[in-house]
Amino acid sequence: MEITRLFDYMAQQATERPDQAFLASKVTENGEKKWKSYTFKEVADISDRVSQALLNLGIKKDDKVALCAPNRPEWNFIDIGCQQIGATLVPLYPTASINDFRFIFTDAEIKLAFVGDKGLYQKIQQIAPEIPSLTGVYTFDEVEGAKNWKSLIEAVTPTAAVQSAKDAVNEKDLATIIYTSGTTGNPKGVMLSHYNMVSNLKSTDEILPFHEGGKSLSFLPLSHIYERIGFFAYLKNAIYIHYAENMETIAENLKEVHPFVFATVPRLLEKVYEKIMEKGNDLTGFKKKLFDWSLDLGNRYELNTNLGLWYNLQLAIARKLVFSKWQEALGGEVKFIITGAAPLQARLGRLFSAAGVIVLEGYGLSEASPGLSVTRVEESGRMIGTVGPPLPGVEIKLAEDGEILARGPNIMMGYYKRPDLTAEVIDSEGYLHTGDIGEWVNGKFLKITDRKKELFKTSGGKYVAPAPIENKLKESRYIEQVMLVGDNMKFVTALVVPSFLHLQAWAKEHNIPYNSNQQMVGNEKIKALINAEIDHTNKEFGHVEQVKKFELLDKEWTIEDGELTPTLKVKRKVILSRYEKLVEGMYN
Repeated sequence: MEITRLFDYMAQQATERPDQAFLASKVTENGEKKWKSYTFKEVADISDRVSQALLNLGIKKDDKVALCAPNRPEWNFIDIGCQQIGATLVPLYPTASINDFRFIFTDAEIKLAFVGDKGLYQKIQQIAPEIPSLTGVYTFDEVEGAKNWKSLIEAVTPTAAVQSAKDAVNEKDLATIIYTSGTTGNPKGVMLSHYNMVSNLKSTDEILPFHEGGKSLSFLPLSHIYERIGFFAYLKNAIYIHYAENMETIAENLKEVHPFVFATVPRLLEKVYEKIMEKGNDLTGFKKKLFDWSLDLGNRYELNTNLGLWYNLQLAIARKLVFSKWQEALGGEVKFIITGAAPLQARLGRLFSAAGVIVLEGYGLSEASPGLSVTRVEESGRMIGTVGPPLPGVEIKLAEDGEILARGPNIMMGYYKRPDLTAEVIDSEGYLHTGDIGEWVNGKFLKITDRKKELFKTSGGKYVAPAPIENKLKESRYIEQVMLVGDNMKFVTALVVPSFLHLQAWAKEHNIPYNSNQQMVGNEKIKALINAEIDHTNKEFGHVEQVKKFELLDKEWTIEDGELTPTLKVKRKVILSRYEKLVEGMYN
């Protein structure tokens, strides 16, 4: 069958592989947590019942339905159920502020909402009196006083009305509105059609070696288009999806599921690396020497370069004795990992490649459904520090100022109710102005050098691109997170969150008592250690770009505290405001 709409993939798999397992999540039965699975046929049947229930509630084509919950099969049942009747799903992040909820529900004129748990239900109840369009709120968990989603589909039998509704959905129809998580102002609603998203799925399918029946672990939020398109890629290729219990159980779930592929962001790969380093630092004697020797080999690894017979022999030994443990930490069966949303440290790209773990770095944005480019599994299609060649069917060119412009069938329909903002980012030739600065490497690989809006100018009139400097600083094992400051200032400074894991090991080695993070960031020897790391990095940058002063912070930036976006990007203005006095102190 010809696939033109997202839900066509579901119909195809339910027909061709009805009894094959497709979705799984952990549930508690008799006090014990175990994986509960759904076959393609079961997912299709439940989705059809959701479609019928929505029709019974009076939901019509183009009505907006909100969905806010962590990843779970119910998320997909509602998504597909909405698509099949032409309703527009509007996902929200569970961590979104009450003000974002209020704006999105009002702007999209939400008719119906589905939420995961009691906390999210209560959040919506706070704003419900202000949303005249809202007719009902349903929960996935059992919540006292709330309508449960199961009550909608119990005893519901799909009628011919569901098929009629499916037939009325066109590929150019709006499939979803993704409200982007802006750091300032109100979020913008990115409108994506079935045509936009299906075209992106067909592009990635040409270059990514998915194979039927393989497993994937899903943990990035489905509310973001990155994991959402991943869901449909897995559906399209009959891959068995397992939803991680939460972000803290990923390591455990990887070992349970043994995925052959998963999508992630660099921050989580950094966490994996830090755990590996923690275990390595605990080793002693010959094992510690072997670990350090392997790391040294990994740091010298180069893609598409033959470093000689002796190096290759040593690397084979290191892979067998040490790097095989890295594979085990990822479940033991990973063929490739896709990372995006932020730059991957070149050092990590090199080390994972040396360990035999293929990490594909992709680039895109919500407005592009989301993929624009990605490195390839074959080694000739990868270059560390780049995001690969463009996807098939996507045109990419650079503007005079280096801004990346993209055109293709995946580019959004526009911003919801904001033709003015749409005209600002999509030009008369159909090119999306991404706001990212890039360059071509070897005429083939796209390299992101910075975010146009994040460039700042010192009071001396010199422009500084913070991202490359921050990324280089984070290559230090003692620096966890960092944000450069310097707009309209005399020089560049930095707010630094140290890696407390590695500081503990360093403090122990140097007989420094470690009682708290607060104590550590005030310790002069720790400050000297971080200063040495910054001085080492400064040598790689021009005088204007070098960090002259820094302040150590005693806690990590998190999504929950509003300092990171759901894809773990730093919210610069939020952090700048939160640490305003510390910043002022560096310039006084």
